[in-house]
Amino acid sequence: MQTPASASRHIVLFGPSFGEGGVARDIVNLANGFVRAGMEVSVLVNRPNELFTEQLYPQVRQVVLPSRSDRCLARELLAFVRAWRPDVVLTTEERDDGIAVVVRKELRDPGVRFFLRMVTTLSVRLANQYRFRLNRALYRRRLRQIYSQCDGVICNSEGVADDLVTFLDLPRDGIAVLPNPTITPELLAAAEEPLAHPWFASGEPPVILGAGRLGRAKDFGTLLKAFALLRSYRPCRLMILGQGRQKERLEAQARELGVGADFELAGFVSNPYAYMARSGLFVLSSLWEGCPNVLIEAMAVGTPVVATDCRSGPREILQGGRFGPLVPMRDAEAMAEAMAVTLDHPLSPAILREAVQGYAVENSIRMHLETFFP
Repeated sequence: MQTPASASRHIVLFGPSFGEGGVARDIVNLANGFVRAGMEVSVLVNRPNELFTEQLYPQVRQVVLPSRSDRCLARELLAFVRAWRPDVVLTTEERDDGIAVVVRKELRDPGVRFFLRMVTTLSVRLANQYRFRLNRALYRRRLRQIYSQCDGVICNSEGVADDLVTFLDLPRDGIAVLPNPTITPELLAAAEEPLAHPWFASGEPPVILGAGRLGRAKDFGTLLKAFALLRSYRPCRLMILGQGRQKERLEAQARELGVGADFELAGFVSNPYAYMARSGLFVLSSLWEGCPNVLIEAMAVGTPVVATDCRSGPREILQGGRFGPLVPMRDAEAMAEAMAVTLDHPLSPAILREAVQGYAVENSIRMHLETFFP
C-alpha cells in the first residue's frame, strides 16, 4: 500500500455501508467541503462506483475495501490507518461504528481520533426494528459499549443528541451537534436545470412532492391517503421520488383510492432538485428522522413544506412550525388540511431560503473542523 510523505490534517470518511440516501449525499458534501478547506481527504467504501461517488472532487482519495465481513473490514481499515496515519476517522453509518472502535482499540494511537456520526433517533428506530424487548436491550447494551469507546460523537440535530443521552446514557459533553452539509452551490445550480416532465408545464395543477426510500420510516401510505382527500376537492398531483420495497404496495393503494392517474412513483432521479424547485409543495410524512435533508433541500430552493412532527428533525428545521406546518404522524386528515392551507398561503421563497442558511455546507464544514481540531 502506497503511503504519503505526510498526513497533516488528513480526514478519513469510513463508509463501507455507503448507501443511496441523505447520508451518502452528506458524505460527498463533507468530503468536497473538507477539500475546499485545504484538508487531505480519503473516502473508504466497500464497492467501486458507489452511487454519488462520481460527485466527489478529483482530490478526494477513493479507496475500495473489498471485504464484506466486519472482521475483515476492521483489518483493512487498521492497515490503511497505520499506513497513512490520518488525524481523524469519521464513520458514516451505524454498522461502521463498531468496526471503527475495534480499530481504535487495536491501533492505540492517540494521534488518530475516531468520531462516530449518528443521524437518526436511535430509540425510535430500534423500537420499530426489533420486535422483542430482549433483543432491543441486548443491542442497546452493545451500542452503549461502542459509543463509550470513541473520541467523540457527532449528531445532526439536538433531538438525536438528546435521544442518545437518554437511550444510551451517554455524557452530553461528549456529543457535538453539527448541521448537515446540505446546501451546496451544486444543489442550487441543479435546481435551475430544465425539467421536461409534462406535469411541471405551465398551467398544469400543482405537484405535491415526496422523496425518500419507499420503506416504513417514510410512511408514504399516509401521504397518499392525505393526497386522495385533498384531490377530492381540488386539482393536484402527487409524485414521490425514490425506490424501495413498498413500490407495489403504494401503487395498489393509489388504485384503491382512485387517484392512480394523478400519482407517480418516479424512482431514483439523479437531480431531484429540479423537481423540488418546480413543485407547489413538498411533504415529509416520516415516522422518525434525524435531520431530514430533503426538507432542508426543498426550503433551500424556495418550495413550501409540510412535515410530520416526528422525532426529531422537522420541529428543529421548521422552528416549531414557524416555517411550515407540523402535523401528527399517521394523521391523513390533518396532513391534507395542512397541505391545502400551505398551497393557498405559501411562505415566500426568500423566507424559506433564509430559514435554512445554517445548513449551508460552508457553515457545516467550519463547525466540523472546529470539533476535530479544537
